[in-house]
Amino acid sequence: MDRDSSDEEDDREALIEQNDRKNNQNDHHHIPSPQRRSSSTFNIEEFSSVGGSIRRRFFHNLNKRYYYYLLAIFLPLVILVLYFSVDVRNLFSSNFSGFRIDSASDRMKEAELQALYLLGQQQLSLATLLNQSNSNSSVNSSSSSTVFFNGFEIEDFRSALIKQISLNNQIQKVLLSSHKSGNVNVSTSDDASGPFLGSAFGYDRCRKVELNLAARKTIEWKPRSDKFLFPICLSGQMSNHLICLEKHMFFAALLNRVMVMPSPKFDYPYNKVLDIEHINECLGRKVVITFEEFTQMRKNHVHIDKFICYFSAPAPCYMDEDHVKKLKGLGISIGGRLESPWKEDIKKPSQKTVKDVLAKFSSNEDVLVIGDVFYAEVDKEWIMQPGGPLAHKCKAVIEPSRLIILTAQRFIQTFLGKNFIALHFRRHGFLKFCNVKTPSCFYPIPQAADCIARIVERVNAPVIYLSTDAADSETDLLQSLIVLNGKTVPLVRRPSHTSVEKWDALLSRHNIEGDPQVEAMLDKTISAMANVFIGASGSTFTEDILRLRKDWGSASICDEYLCQGELPNYIAEDE
Repeated sequence: MDRDSSDEEDDREALIEQNDRKNNQNDHHHIPSPQRRSSSTFNIEEFSSVGGSIRRRFFHNLNKRYYYYLLAIFLPLVILVLYFSVDVRNLFSSNFSGFRIDSASDRMKEAELQALYLLGQQQLSLATLLNQSNSNSSVNSSSSSTVFFNGFEIEDFRSALIKQISLNNQIQKVLLSSHKSGNVNVSTSDDASGPFLGSAFGYDRCRKVELNLAARKTIEWKPRSDKFLFPICLSGQMSNHLICLEKHMFFAALLNRVMVMPSPKFDYPYNKVLDIEHINECLGRKVVITFEEFTQMRKNHVHIDKFICYFSAPAPCYMDEDHVKKLKGLGISIGGRLESPWKEDIKKPSQKTVKDVLAKFSSNEDVLVIGDVFYAEVDKEWIMQPGGPLAHKCKAVIEPSRLIILTAQRFIQTFLGKNFIALHFRRHGFLKFCNVKTPSCFYPIPQAADCIARIVERVNAPVIYLSTDAADSETDLLQSLIVLNGKTVPLVRRPSHTSVEKWDALLSRHNIEGDPQVEAMLDKTISAMANVFIGASGSTFTEDILRLRKDWGSASICDEYLCQGELPNYIAEDE
């Protein structure tokens, strides 16, 4: 006989009722079945019914225990899978900060985070100390960029602080690298990144020299229009002549005379490299005229009325017979003899004052010549101050022509960029010149490369502009030895002109491209615009660059001569 679902429910109720009767016999009444049976009668149907109930109870309890066993076996497996596939720490860290899986890797990460915290505190302390040293030196030294503390230069102290902050920052980056994931990226400030981070803390290791132009000592140049100073510059090359002209301008201002630029047939063609009209604009009046203008004013009758020679030896006015003949060949007549008011030797110039000059060189003659004054020492600090001794409204009175300045800017934009070092590496004829000096200024190339690399590290410049007369064999060796952090720092030289490159198109258009004096002035201009300049001690080419940098406000406290303060590690014997 088949059993339906209602029969099974009846059986469950019967089983529950039987269990209840065992515990509560006095509380329940027996309800007999419609057909009474004797308790002693053996009834197969009743036995079958009881047996089926027992089997169903056994299998029901067995199913419950089976579920419990399966749960006990598979639940740990599920937990393990979740642990290895999901970042449990991150999943519960926000809600259950106390929950932590104690493992070696977690303890290591915790230590790294503690180390990062300590490094951050150290970096903050170092930065505070750096800023304090910067502010203290500004208060204690307004006239000098360097202060010495117990024999230790304050700039070196700051540099050491910056290096420690840099090292601290790099250690933090290494530690943080293990804490980077797909969605989480812990990093330091971009402003304090990289190996050279002084500027991130308000300090620039190679900052510009602060110029106090308001305290500049000047003289007004107000010449008489009919009195002229005729400059003669003969010593050295173009750089020497420019320094000579600058001193002549000072003498002309003292003596109230208009200065006449030398003829290109007697001296260099200054109109190719200098902006002569710029001088007049800066002074606000006509103080300089060209030789052509002078001859027109004198109606082609140029006459030198008097020679008052600043130097008496080795020859009056530092002129020989050949140069006298050359002047006469230009149609210039000379009146009187070449005489000097004092004994003054070019090899040993003595210090003179403005009063000395006024007392010895004042004259009522129309055209005056005082000869070469390149070596003259007259109130040197006054002449060498930033902006020069003359009252004017420009940054520099004597500066390159507009064409050269624009060409230099285009070269920098094409090859160098904003951050570069300029190096004047004088070599030709410099070995003998330097070795007669004490100390010598001629350095072996490996030593020079070490000195340059130290400045590159300080400045963090990617390239070096090279102005040199050295042979390729020397520059090739120098290039191979200038290495920083495993990378060679390029030495950039001006390439030869080609029609493809356009940075020098202005010079070509005005037919001055390839002129040696123009190229020399272009080198100076590029170097004067560099972040930091390394010069050659004893070179007037270098001195003219330093003058431009000082006047233009581009001079850096890191500017220096090559291997400044060092002796060459090897010096050849004299002949």
